[in-house]
Amino acid sequence: MPPPGVCLDIMKERRESDGVGSHTNPEKFLDQDYELLHQYYLVRGRRFIDNMFPPDNMSIGERLLSPDDMASVQWIRPTKLVSNPHLVVDGISRFDFAQGNVGNCWFLAALGALTFQKHIMEKVFPSGQSFHKDYAGIFHFRFWRFGKWVDVVIDDKLPTINGRLIFVHPKSSRDPIEFWPALIEKAYAKVCGSYEDMQNGAVSEALLDFTGGIHMAVRPNKRPHGLWDLIHRAATANSLMGCGTHGNAELNRRLDNGLVEGHAYTVTGVTTVTSQDKKVELVRLFNPWGGTEWKGDWSDISLLWKTVSAEERKRYLKAVDDGEFWMSIEDFCKTFSELDICSLCPDFLDGSSNCSWTSTLHEGCWLAGTSAGGCKECQDTFWTNPQFQVRINKMNKACEQTQGPNILVSLMQKPDKRNRHLIRKLFIGFSIFKVPSEMKGYRGKFTASFFDSNPPVAYTEKLYDSREVMDYFMLESGDYLIVPHTYYPNRSASFILGILSKMETHTVETSHVMDKMNFSDSQKVPFSRQLSDQYKDINAEQLQKLLNDVFVGGDVQNTGGFSLDVCHSIIALMDMSVTGTLDAAELSQLLNKVDLYKKMFFCMDKNRDGILSLIELRHALVGMGLHISDSLLKLMTFRFGDSSGRISMENFIVLALRLSCMAKTFRKLTDGHEIHLKMEEWLRLTIYS
Repeated sequence: MPPPGVCLDIMKERRESDGVGSHTNPEKFLDQDYELLHQYYLVRGRRFIDNMFPPDNMSIGERLLSPDDMASVQWIRPTKLVSNPHLVVDGISRFDFAQGNVGNCWFLAALGALTFQKHIMEKVFPSGQSFHKDYAGIFHFRFWRFGKWVDVVIDDKLPTINGRLIFVHPKSSRDPIEFWPALIEKAYAKVCGSYEDMQNGAVSEALLDFTGGIHMAVRPNKRPHGLWDLIHRAATANSLMGCGTHGNAELNRRLDNGLVEGHAYTVTGVTTVTSQDKKVELVRLFNPWGGTEWKGDWSDISLLWKTVSAEERKRYLKAVDDGEFWMSIEDFCKTFSELDICSLCPDFLDGSSNCSWTSTLHEGCWLAGTSAGGCKECQDTFWTNPQFQVRINKMNKACEQTQGPNILVSLMQKPDKRNRHLIRKLFIGFSIFKVPSEMKGYRGKFTASFFDSNPPVAYTEKLYDSREVMDYFMLESGDYLIVPHTYYPNRSASFILGILSKMETHTVETSHVMDKMNFSDSQKVPFSRQLSDQYKDINAEQLQKLLNDVFVGGDVQNTGGFSLDVCHSIIALMDMSVTGTLDAAELSQLLNKVDLYKKMFFCMDKNRDGILSLIELRHALVGMGLHISDSLLKLMTFRFGDSSGRISMENFIVLALRLSCMAKTFRKLTDGHEIHLKMEEWLRLTIYS
């Protein structure tokens, strides 16, 4: 039997292939259907309570509040908090909210950026929701999560103490009836697992979840020249931008210059002013605390504003402690450690709208023991990492006129758990290698010898344990090999590799190839027909004795022989006449296959211990002409391996027979893409095989 969840995974893959996960057809988070739930509670005149994110302490988290505060929490609907609640009052603005008792400034900084882009906000915040028309206590929001859009349903019960919101809340008492920030924060807390799971993070996480767009990370102190131009282009392209200061995010210490260490800010604007006949490049920033501003040059209290014209001073200066302030690009580079830009359009990279970019996403995984080879320093195993061949064609004339990078590569690791604070984050990176002209067109797995003699032409200089790492390069046309990897070997995880290029590119994941032998089911393996002629119609008991007498023993270790149950399965696979036995012709075919697979087994079993490791199993399957995914390989070890996933000779033979038979059956029944079977046909095929 397959392990639990296999059927669900297969259904998930099919749904995604049908377009589920796009923004117009998002995946239902935790299988909750907003339309059905809303209609159900509306018709019955009841208010929705979300049992998947219930209004209790577990949804807040264990360590976020003190025991006394936790005991005082009450979950109250906005309709009970105020007499006339609204989702939005006078439009959506960054000044509608201030951070509460959870360290999610990274999320709120991204939310502040989102308020500038109405067309993106409409994707995240579906229209038609209200506290007045068709109200049933249920709302929904949409986020882009690791390659697909998900629709997240929540009830509107919000955690309060003494009638006040604990977490994000209106910045002032003038708008106590506006609740869109609290509801979107609750939806995101549900995605993360709890409010506590929103503690500490990178602005880029939320920026990506709001857009699903192109992300660029910049270290301001390493790129001061031309940085203002980049930010200006990004702002012109309607990008979302956030940044963070140096220091300890746990402490959030207020510095003498008015900034907060280890804190996230929103980039809300750029401009130039003329001061004493010189152009000064300025960046505008917003603190999601709703106050606590920069006190240096070009701040609200800076005397430098007296050196600009009255018109510029009136246009840009607001002497209000609202959390928003200006600073020069020079001071920005000195005080901020990171800048994240996220955009639906890559034009900001070089400022060109004439050059078309192509974007591709590839899902893959590192599997311990077979495709998790670690970093470049792991010389013996690095080559086993997933490999993606990329052919970069020559740029068109419009792109040739532009400057800057022509390819951006991103690597995102997917979570292994729902709760964000429990997710194991690996140190990840990628290396890019130029494929020599003599190897052009090679479609096999590049071996260790290739990496010994070919240094990378580009690579991740420093591996981070972040959700995503990215970098951009200038590469000439030609063939390249991109190898995503973890720092340590044998760390299993799934990933998404994104490639954005000015030029047309063609990407394919490489496959393992056999070095010494090339086996095929069609090979004619010499075997004595006389042996099969001795049996007229052999049953499972007779087959068991025959296989154990002829094929088991000698140099085979770690074997218990072919069991009776296994022999029943073998007969079911080879019994074309459906008699429950094998005739001479069927037995002869079987024995030839068993002999072939035994030879293949020993070709792969280097130490003759009677066991195939994961990587040996993959090589053996490739020898059969089967290039399978890592996830399918893992399922095979669940079904045919021992507790460590290792495969004995008998189990490998049964696995090989089953794969050969099922592949042949698929080819007979399919048009190349799909199989259409009646229930009776499906049951006969799956039960007797």
